Amino acid sequence: MPAVDVARIRNIAVIGHRGTGKTSLTESFLFKAGVINRQGTIEQGTTVADFEDDEKKRQHSISAAICNLNWNEHLLNLIDTPGDPSFHADSIAAMRVVEGAVVVVGAPSGVEVQHERLWSHCEQNSVGRVIFVNMMDRERADFAAAVEQLQESFGQGAVVAQLPIGAEEDFTGVVDLLTMKAYSYQDGKAAETEIPAEMADLVEEHREKLLDAIAENDDELMEKYLEGEELSREEIMTALRAGVAGGTVFPIAAGCATRGMGTDLLLDLLVEAIPSPADREAVVAIDADSGEEIQLEADAGAPLAVFVFKTLADPFSGRINALRVFSGELKSDSNVYNPASKTKERVGQLLRLQGKDNQPVDALGPGDIGAVAKLKATNTGDSLCSEGKKITFPPLALPNPVMSFAVEPKSKGDEEKIGSSLKRLQEEDPTLQVERDQQTNELIISGLSQAHVEVIVNRMKDRFGVEVELKPPRVPYKETIRKSAKAQGKYKKQTGGRGQYGDCWLEVAPLERGAGFEFIDKIVGGVIPKGFIPAVEKGVIEAMKEGELSGSPIVDVSVTVYDGSHHPVDSSEMAFKIAASMGLKKAIADADPVILEPIMSVQVTIPEENVGDVIGDMNSRRGKVLGMEPKGKTTQVNAEVPLAEMLSYAPDLRSMTGGRGDYTMEFLRYEEVPAHLAQKIIEQNKAEKEAE
Repeated sequence: MPAVDVARIRNIAVIGHRGTGKTSLTESFLFKAGVINRQGTIEQGTTVADFEDDEKKRQHSISAAICNLNWNEHLLNLIDTPGDPSFHADSIAAMRVVEGAVVVVGAPSGVEVQHERLWSHCEQNSVGRVIFVNMMDRERADFAAAVEQLQESFGQGAVVAQLPIGAEEDFTGVVDLLTMKAYSYQDGKAAETEIPAEMADLVEEHREKLLDAIAENDDELMEKYLEGEELSREEIMTALRAGVAGGTVFPIAAGCATRGMGTDLLLDLLVEAIPSPADREAVVAIDADSGEEIQLEADAGAPLAVFVFKTLADPFSGRINALRVFSGELKSDSNVYNPASKTKERVGQLLRLQGKDNQPVDALGPGDIGAVAKLKATNTGDSLCSEGKKITFPPLALPNPVMSFAVEPKSKGDEEKIGSSLKRLQEEDPTLQVERDQQTNELIISGLSQAHVEVIVNRMKDRFGVEVELKPPRVPYKETIRKSAKAQGKYKKQTGGRGQYGDCWLEVAPLERGAGFEFIDKIVGGVIPKGFIPAVEKGVIEAMKEGELSGSPIVDVSVTVYDGSHHPVDSSEMAFKIAASMGLKKAIADADPVILEPIMSVQVTIPEENVGDVIGDMNSRRGKVLGMEPKGKTTQVNAEVPLAEMLSYAPDLRSMTGGRGDYTMEFLRYEEVPAHLAQKIIEQNKAEKEAE
């Protein structure tokens, strides 16, 4: 199967808040295009995109799924992304490899928190957007209110391109304002019909607004339009695509994905409005040898440049890398080079993914999306190129994990299996962090939320047969100091033979929050020989791993070694390392040490009637409410809250709102713990040490 013509490719991410029907829409697309013979549902566990066991259990997407279809002689590569912020990394990665996105909005709920975050990622990556107001058949479906919210949130460039006929149980069809044709639906099948007479004025009003927005992208077209001349369909579509590509026009469509209503018209719109890879501006990449920026064109004859945006850890097939070709042509049974791992890779059979299934292809041309199995040293975010022209891409800006758990095997002897399974899952999910705590010897896994970590544990069990227990999450406290102090660290030991002697004077000083650690050598006159200074620094760094107050790492501290002494025979690296550790502990104790706690930025979306309860609850959690924003029939409360107070927030919010509330949370900064709470943490740490 030869490479597809770049002008006939449309790469599209399906994005939106959790529960808006993204997977149902993807499923409807595949059904309309004849890829599948029936449209499954997530409730039945029969969708192409949500094929993982944990996705079926939770009934929402956890990982991005890649599908493809042919429509009107065009190849559409679809990436169905998770709407839950706990699995946001896949959505961010998808934005890097598509030219367009379908922003799925629920007609009853309108614009929600995650829509705004994903919209900003689209803007950062110059991704064109088409909006689909889904669930027009649901109770409280309000298309006009949804459009008003979209325009309030994203500007007047959000213009109606398709109008629903009716709403809720009376939703029967769609009017396409680009073709000025109406369609009614029976069992998901469209039949052309007359535009309802009662909608004539509304249709004319929105048609005029649509043409106004489109014509603004072409001066000649605008002049022709203002003079009252008839615009051809080709002229309208060319200008529409320019507006979508330029981020000035966001056409709004309407329908019901689960019943297949309007999704065929949406496919037509995507083919017409989303730019092909050939239409987009040159992509910025980096020459791996010189470090200079280079511009990549979607040209088969250009140097090969491939970006790996997702890794799937399949227990049977091994590792599968999903990738996008930005320039050149990638062929099956070829050799490539990975600048990140500095290794040559053998590309075996190239694949085109269809959820968990795949089909072999001979080549992937510029602009195309596919996959390859069993690369040895290639991970998400890496690039593949020819060894003669080494090209790489800017790194993915993924969110940092904020929730950590200690994991223990349920069965003895599974420690090694835990390590290997977590390594495989890390390849698939770059936001998962795994580390061994040197102080406690606990294996710590960190994710974006408790739900994120629970999914990892389930996958360890389902895929690799490893069962673990999670200890209650520990808040990742840190310690720092508020003033400068000096102290001597002296280690002297005589054991009959050669002794041990190390002596150093240290000065500690606070740094700005987030600055980390700084070590300064101010030794003069050789009072401590140069060869022992690295040992002093090493002793300081090791001592900073565990503060005396809470047992947490010490941060944002400058440490200067400015004096000391040595013994020509008894001094050693070990002695100076121990002396530095002793000196640091003394100095920190005199420098007004304090405990720091992580503060989270929290956005809670709730029904208006629950605002008072939620704000009162936030205040009880030591939260600082920054403001409220109306979001149609809901309100978004913005707050900053200590992580320690948010560990049990999800069930509490469900209880307060009858399950209708939702929240997102991400790390913001560290702040000092109030004195009365710090004392409790200190006492708890002391009790734990005594119990050891």
